[in-house]
Amino acid sequence: MTPTPSITNVAVVGTGVIGRSWIQVFARAGCRTRVFDQDAAQLDRARAWLVEDLDLAVADGFTTAGEAKALAARVTWHRAPGDAVSDAGWVQESGPEQLDRKQSIYAALDPVAPPETILGSSTSTLDMTEIARGLAGAGRCIVAHPVNPPHIVPAVEILGGAQTAPRVVERTIEFMRSLGQTPVVLKKYVFGFALNRMQAALVREAVSLVESGVADVDAVDACIRDGLGLRWALMGPFGVGHTNADGGIREYYHKYGSAYVGLCQALGGPVPDWNPGMVDRIATGTEAMAGPPSKVPKILKWRDRLVRRIRALKTQDPHP
Repeated sequence: MTPTPSITNVAVVGTGVIGRSWIQVFARAGCRTRVFDQDAAQLDRARAWLVEDLDLAVADGFTTAGEAKALAARVTWHRAPGDAVSDAGWVQESGPEQLDRKQSIYAALDPVAPPETILGSSTSTLDMTEIARGLAGAGRCIVAHPVNPPHIVPAVEILGGAQTAPRVVERTIEFMRSLGQTPVVLKKYVFGFALNRMQAALVREAVSLVESGVADVDAVDACIRDGLGLRWALMGPFGVGHTNADGGIREYYHKYGSAYVGLCQALGGPVPDWNPGMVDRIATGTEAMAGPPSKVPKILKWRDRLVRRIRALKTQDPHP
Protein backbone atom coordinates (compact mmCIF):
# COMPACT_ATOMS: atom_id res chain seq x y z
CA MET A 1 0.00 0.00 0.00
CA THR A 2 1.37 3.43 -0.98
CA PRO A 3 2.12 5.58 2.10
CA THR A 4 0.51 9.00 2.48
CA PRO A 5 3.10 11.78 2.41
CA SER A 6 2.49 14.89 4.51
CA ILE A 7 3.67 17.00 1.53
CA THR A 8 2.45 15.84 -1.87
CA ASN A 9 4.26 18.09 -4.36
CA VAL A 10 8.06 18.08 -4.27
CA ALA A 11 11.00 19.13 -6.41
CA VAL A 12 14.44 17.57 -6.70
CA VAL A 13 17.18 20.01 -7.69
CA GLY A 14 20.41 18.27 -8.66
CA THR A 15 20.42 14.71 -10.00
CA GLY A 16 23.75 13.19 -9.08
CA VAL A 17 24.02 9.98 -7.07
CA ILE A 18 22.09 11.42 -4.11
CA GLY A 19 19.56 13.52 -6.03
CA ARG A 20 18.49 10.71 -8.34
CA SER A 21 17.96 8.41 -5.34
CA TRP A 22 15.75 11.03 -3.65
CA ILE A 23 13.49 10.89 -6.71
CA GLN A 24 12.55 7.33 -5.78
CA VAL A 25 12.05 8.20 -2.11
CA PHE A 26 9.50 10.88 -2.95
CA ALA A 27 7.72 9.22 -5.88
CA ARG A 28 7.53 5.86 -4.09
CA ALA A 29 5.69 7.56 -1.24
CA GLY A 30 3.13 9.01 -3.66
CA CYS A 31 4.58 12.50 -4.17
CA ARG A 32 4.29 14.29 -7.47
CA THR A 33 8.01 14.75 -8.10
CA ARG A 34 9.44 17.39 -10.42
CA VAL A 35 13.12 17.07 -11.25
CA PHE A 36 15.59 19.72 -12.38
CA ASP A 37 19.30 19.78 -13.15
CA GLN A 38 21.09 22.62 -14.93
CA ASP A 39 23.18 19.96 -16.68
CA ALA A 40 20.90 18.48 -19.35
CA ALA A 41 23.16 15.44 -19.80
CA GLN A 42 23.05 14.73 -16.07
CA LEU A 43 19.26 14.96 -16.12
CA ASP A 44 19.15 12.41 -18.94
CA ARG A 45 21.47 10.09 -17.01
CA ALA A 46 19.21 10.32 -13.97
CA ARG A 47 16.17 9.46 -16.09
CA ALA A 48 17.95 6.42 -17.53
CA TRP A 49 19.11 5.35 -14.07
CA LEU A 50 15.56 5.52 -12.71
CA VAL A 51 14.27 3.21 -15.45
CA GLU A 52 17.14 0.77 -14.95
CA ASP A 53 16.88 0.73 -11.15
CA LEU A 54 13.11 0.22 -11.19
CA ASP A 55 13.52 -2.67 -13.65
CA LEU A 56 16.08 -4.22 -11.29
CA ALA A 57 13.74 -3.78 -8.29
CA VAL A 58 10.99 -5.57 -10.21
CA ALA A 59 13.34 -8.37 -11.30
CA ASP A 60 14.53 -8.85 -7.70
CA GLY A 61 10.96 -8.93 -6.38
CA PHE A 62 11.13 -5.76 -4.29
CA THR A 63 8.29 -4.11 -6.19
CA THR A 64 5.79 -5.00 -8.88
CA ALA A 65 5.76 -3.85 -12.48
CA GLY A 66 2.56 -1.92 -11.76
CA GLU A 67 4.07 -0.15 -8.75
CA ALA A 68 7.19 0.74 -10.72
CA LYS A 69 5.09 2.15 -13.56
CA ALA A 70 3.02 4.22 -11.11
CA LEU A 71 6.19 5.55 -9.45
CA ALA A 72 7.68 6.61 -12.77
CA ALA A 73 4.42 8.30 -13.78
CA ARG A 74 4.69 10.63 -10.75
CA VAL A 75 8.03 11.98 -11.99
CA THR A 76 8.41 14.83 -14.49
CA TRP A 77 11.65 16.28 -15.85
CA HIS A 78 12.29 20.00 -16.23
CA ARG A 79 14.87 22.28 -17.85
CA ALA A 80 14.13 25.36 -15.72
CA PRO A 81 14.23 25.54 -11.90
CA GLY A 82 11.13 27.73 -11.74
CA ASP A 83 9.10 25.04 -13.52
CA ALA A 84 10.25 22.41 -11.04
CA VAL A 85 9.56 24.34 -7.84
CA SER A 86 6.53 26.42 -8.85
CA ASP A 87 4.02 24.49 -6.73
CA ALA A 88 6.34 22.40 -4.57
CA GLY A 89 5.80 22.11 -0.83
CA TRP A 90 9.29 20.66 -0.44
CA VAL A 91 12.49 21.16 -2.46
CA GLN A 92 15.41 18.75 -2.04
CA GLU A 93 18.64 20.40 -3.14
CA SER A 94 21.47 17.99 -3.94
CA GLY A 95 24.00 20.19 -5.66
CA PRO A 96 27.82 20.18 -5.36
CA GLU A 97 29.24 20.07 -1.82
CA GLN A 98 30.76 23.55 -2.01
CA LEU A 99 29.50 26.45 0.09
CA ASP A 100 29.53 29.02 -2.71
CA ARG A 101 27.67 26.66 -5.03
CA LYS A 102 25.06 25.87 -2.37
CA GLN A 103 24.61 29.58 -1.65
CA SER A 104 24.16 30.28 -5.35
CA ILE A 105 21.55 27.52 -5.72
CA TYR A 106 19.62 28.72 -2.68
CA ALA A 107 19.78 32.33 -3.88
CA ALA A 108 18.15 31.15 -7.12
CA LEU A 109 15.55 28.94 -5.41
CA ASP A 110 14.40 31.33 -2.69
CA PRO A 111 12.72 33.91 -4.97
CA VAL A 112 10.91 31.36 -7.16
CA ALA A 113 9.71 28.81 -4.58
CA PRO A 114 6.30 29.50 -2.98
CA PRO A 115 6.58 31.20 0.45
CA GLU A 116 5.55 28.10 2.43
CA THR A 117 7.90 25.76 0.56
CA ILE A 118 10.61 24.14 2.69
CA LEU A 119 14.05 24.19 1.11
CA GLY A 120 15.95 21.08 2.23
CA SER A 121 19.60 20.39 1.49
CA SER A 122 21.39 17.07 1.12
CA THR A 123 24.65 18.68 2.27
CA SER A 124 26.85 16.24 4.16
CA THR A 125 29.09 18.75 5.95
CA LEU A 126 27.94 22.36 5.56
CA ASP A 127 26.13 24.60 8.04
CA MET A 128 22.68 25.78 6.92
CA THR A 129 23.32 29.04 8.76
CA GLU A 130 26.01 29.81 6.17
CA ILE A 131 24.15 28.37 3.18
CA ALA A 132 21.09 30.52 3.88
CA ARG A 133 22.95 33.62 5.09
CA GLY A 134 21.31 36.78 3.72
CA LEU A 135 18.29 34.98 2.22
CA ALA A 136 14.85 36.49 2.76
CA GLY A 137 13.55 32.94 3.23
CA ALA A 138 16.27 31.67 5.56
CA GLY A 139 13.58 30.61 8.04
CA ARG A 140 12.37 27.85 5.69
CA CYS A 141 15.82 26.37 4.95
CA ILE A 142 16.99 23.14 6.60
CA VAL A 143 19.54 20.34 6.27
CA ALA A 144 18.07 16.94 5.36
CA HIS A 145 21.24 14.89 4.95
CA PRO A 146 20.60 11.31 3.81
CA VAL A 147 22.69 8.16 3.77
CA ASN A 148 23.66 7.07 0.27
CA PRO A 149 21.43 5.81 -1.31
CA PRO A 150 18.38 7.24 0.49
CA HIS A 151 15.87 5.09 -1.40
CA ILE A 152 17.52 2.04 0.20
CA VAL A 153 18.88 3.39 3.53
CA PRO A 154 16.30 5.39 5.52
CA ALA A 155 18.29 7.54 8.00
CA VAL A 156 18.18 11.31 7.32
CA GLU A 157 19.98 13.83 9.55
CA ILE A 158 17.82 16.88 10.29
CA LEU A 159 19.32 20.20 11.38
CA GLY A 160 18.16 23.77 10.98
CA GLY A 161 20.30 26.87 10.69
CA ALA A 162 20.34 29.80 13.10
CA GLN A 163 17.26 31.32 11.43
CA THR A 164 15.30 28.14 10.66
CA ALA A 165 11.81 28.33 12.12
CA PRO A 166 10.94 25.64 14.71
CA ARG A 167 7.82 24.79 12.73
CA VAL A 168 10.00 24.00 9.69
CA VAL A 169 11.98 21.49 11.77
CA GLU A 170 8.74 19.90 12.98
CA ARG A 171 7.30 19.70 9.46
CA THR A 172 10.53 18.20 8.15
CA ILE A 173 10.51 15.46 10.78
CA GLU A 174 6.86 14.72 10.01
CA PHE A 175 7.51 14.67 6.26
CA MET A 176 10.49 12.34 6.47
CA ARG A 177 8.51 9.91 8.63
CA SER A 178 5.62 10.01 6.18
CA LEU A 179 8.05 9.04 3.41
CA GLY A 180 9.22 5.99 5.37
CA GLN A 181 12.59 7.60 6.19
CA THR A 182 14.09 7.75 9.70
CA PRO A 183 14.67 11.35 10.84
CA VAL A 184 17.79 11.75 12.98
CA VAL A 185 17.43 15.09 14.74
CA LEU A 186 20.65 16.91 15.64
CA LYS A 187 20.80 19.54 18.37
CA LYS A 188 23.58 21.72 16.98
CA TYR A 189 25.94 22.02 14.04
CA VAL A 190 29.28 20.26 13.92
CA PHE A 191 31.29 19.78 10.75
CA GLY A 192 30.18 16.57 9.03
CA PHE A 193 27.16 16.16 11.34
CA ALA A 194 26.95 12.92 13.36
CA LEU A 195 26.84 10.15 10.79
CA ASN A 196 29.84 11.20 8.72
CA ARG A 197 31.90 11.94 11.81
CA MET A 198 31.37 8.40 13.09
CA GLN A 199 32.05 7.02 9.63
CA ALA A 200 35.21 9.13 9.30
CA ALA A 201 36.47 7.99 12.70
CA LEU A 202 36.23 4.37 11.56
CA VAL A 203 37.79 5.09 8.16
CA ARG A 204 40.65 6.99 9.81
CA GLU A 205 41.48 4.01 11.99
CA ALA A 206 41.05 1.53 9.13
CA VAL A 207 43.55 3.44 7.00
CA SER A 208 45.89 3.81 9.97
CA LEU A 209 45.86 0.06 10.66
CA VAL A 210 46.89 -0.66 7.07
CA GLU A 211 49.39 2.20 6.90
CA SER A 212 51.10 1.12 10.12
CA GLY A 213 51.30 -2.51 9.05
CA VAL A 214 48.96 -3.89 11.72
CA ALA A 215 46.66 -5.59 9.19
CA ASP A 216 45.96 -5.70 5.47
CA VAL A 217 42.89 -4.36 3.70
CA ASP A 218 40.96 -7.64 3.72
CA ALA A 219 41.62 -8.21 7.43
CA VAL A 220 40.37 -4.73 8.30
CA ASP A 221 37.22 -5.16 6.22
CA ALA A 222 36.62 -8.61 7.71
CA CYS A 223 36.49 -7.02 11.17
CA ILE A 224 33.42 -5.12 10.00
CA ARG A 225 31.69 -7.35 7.44
CA ASP A 226 32.04 -10.53 9.52
CA GLY A 227 32.30 -8.89 12.93
CA LEU A 228 31.04 -5.55 14.13
CA GLY A 229 28.88 -4.90 11.08
CA LEU A 230 26.63 -7.86 11.78
CA ARG A 231 25.62 -6.31 15.09
CA TRP A 232 25.62 -2.76 13.73
CA ALA A 233 23.00 -3.79 11.17
CA LEU A 234 20.66 -4.13 14.16
CA MET A 235 21.92 -1.70 16.81
CA GLY A 236 24.16 1.32 17.20
CA PRO A 237 27.11 1.64 19.62
CA PHE A 238 24.93 2.25 22.67
CA GLY A 239 22.50 -0.53 21.81
CA VAL A 240 25.42 -2.92 21.36
CA GLY A 241 26.92 -1.80 24.67
CA HIS A 242 23.57 -2.46 26.32
CA THR A 243 23.75 -6.11 25.21
CA ASN A 244 27.39 -6.60 26.22
CA ALA A 245 26.59 -7.12 29.91
CA ASP A 246 23.72 -8.78 31.74
CA GLY A 247 23.14 -5.53 33.62
CA GLY A 248 22.99 -3.46 30.44
CA ILE A 249 25.12 -0.53 29.35
CA ARG A 250 25.48 0.91 32.83
CA GLU A 251 27.23 -2.25 34.03
CA TYR A 252 29.22 -2.55 30.80
CA TYR A 253 30.61 0.98 30.95
CA HIS A 254 31.42 0.73 34.65
CA LYS A 255 33.37 -2.46 33.95
CA TYR A 256 35.15 -1.40 30.78
CA GLY A 257 35.23 2.40 30.98
CA SER A 258 38.93 2.46 31.86
CA ALA A 259 39.69 0.18 28.90
CA TYR A 260 37.86 2.56 26.58
CA VAL A 261 39.77 5.52 28.02
CA GLY A 262 43.01 3.67 27.25
CA LEU A 263 41.87 2.90 23.70
CA CYS A 264 40.81 6.51 23.11
CA GLN A 265 44.16 7.75 24.36
CA ALA A 266 45.94 5.35 22.01
CA LEU A 267 43.83 6.56 19.10
CA GLY A 268 44.64 10.21 19.80
CA GLY A 269 42.26 13.14 19.76
CA PRO A 270 39.62 13.96 22.37
CA VAL A 271 39.10 11.42 25.15
CA PRO A 272 35.60 11.33 26.69
CA ASP A 273 35.50 11.60 30.46
CA TRP A 274 34.16 8.22 31.53
CA ASN A 275 32.87 9.58 34.83
CA PRO A 276 29.78 8.25 36.65
CA GLY A 277 27.70 11.22 35.52
CA MET A 278 28.47 10.59 31.85
CA VAL A 279 27.80 6.88 32.24
CA ASP A 280 24.49 7.60 33.94
CA ARG A 281 23.47 10.06 31.22
CA ILE A 282 24.18 7.56 28.44
CA ALA A 283 22.62 4.67 30.36
CA THR A 284 19.44 6.66 30.96
CA GLY A 285 19.16 7.48 27.26
CA THR A 286 19.95 3.92 26.22
CA GLU A 287 17.38 2.43 28.58
CA ALA A 288 14.78 4.88 27.26
CA MET A 289 15.64 3.75 23.73
CA ALA A 290 16.12 0.00 24.20
CA GLY A 291 14.48 -0.85 27.52
CA PRO A 292 15.76 -1.63 31.03
CA PRO A 293 18.45 -4.24 31.77
CA SER A 294 15.71 -6.78 32.46
CA LYS A 295 14.93 -6.69 28.74
CA VAL A 296 18.50 -7.55 27.68
CA PRO A 297 17.95 -11.36 27.50
CA LYS A 298 15.05 -10.83 25.10
CA ILE A 299 17.13 -8.44 22.98
CA LEU A 300 19.95 -10.98 22.84
CA LYS A 301 17.64 -13.66 21.48
CA TRP A 302 16.37 -11.24 18.85
CA ARG A 303 19.92 -10.17 17.95
CA ASP A 304 21.19 -13.72 17.59
CA ARG A 305 18.19 -14.75 15.50
CA LEU A 306 18.61 -11.85 13.07
CA VAL A 307 22.40 -12.17 12.81
CA ARG A 308 21.92 -15.82 11.85
CA ARG A 309 19.45 -14.72 9.18
CA ILE A 310 21.83 -12.05 7.86
CA ARG A 311 24.64 -14.58 7.65
CA ALA A 312 22.35 -17.00 5.84
CA LEU A 313 21.38 -14.27 3.34
CA LYS A 314 25.04 -13.48 2.70
CA THR A 315 25.68 -17.17 2.02
CA GLN A 316 22.70 -17.42 -0.33
CA ASP A 317 23.57 -14.20 -2.18
CA PRO A 318 27.39 -13.93 -1.98
CA HIS A 319 29.50 -10.93 -2.87
CA PRO A 320 29.96 -10.85 -6.68
